Amino acid sequence: MAQKTEAQFVTFSLGEEIFAVPVEVVREILDHEDAFKIPHGPDYLLGLRDVRGQGVPVIDLRVRLGMTPTVKTSHTRILVLDVPVENRVLALGLVADRVYEVVPFLRDQIEEAPDIGIQWRSDYISGVVRRNGGFVVIIDLARLFSDSGSALATATRMQHVA
Repeated sequence: MAQKTEAQFVTFSLGEEIFAVPVEVVREILDHEDAFKIPHGPDYLLGLRDVRGQGVPVIDLRVRLGMTPTVKTSHTRILVLDVPVENRVLALGLVADRVYEVVPFLRDQIEEAPDIGIQWRSDYISGVVRRNGGFVVIIDLARLFSDSGSALATATRMQHVA
């Protein structure tokens, strides 16, 4: 009998949209605090935050995905992630409007990003899952941040110097 494989994901929202990242990359979830600003960083890089003695770049994922900037509320959280990118692991803090839960998705429930016939920024989507009458977008973190430019790379190098 074939066993259906499932993967665990942490779900969170940006506005009305629900997103997910694999649970194995989530180190911890923190309350939102303002980050130490880094001059000349890209608009989505909010700055550095000290996480247990490590300087971690904090990213406004809403801005990175072309949405309006995050407006901090009592529900705003930072997901501290260890993202495998190329031949290293990138420590990142992603700002989420709200973090929900860890949920299992069967691998055969995960669909590819839809083809809408035109070019659009779907390269950060590793898949979508139908859930509760809507969709959960699974983010391909490595793709989202591998081309993020020198500012993130500089911030990552700074955390090793500090």
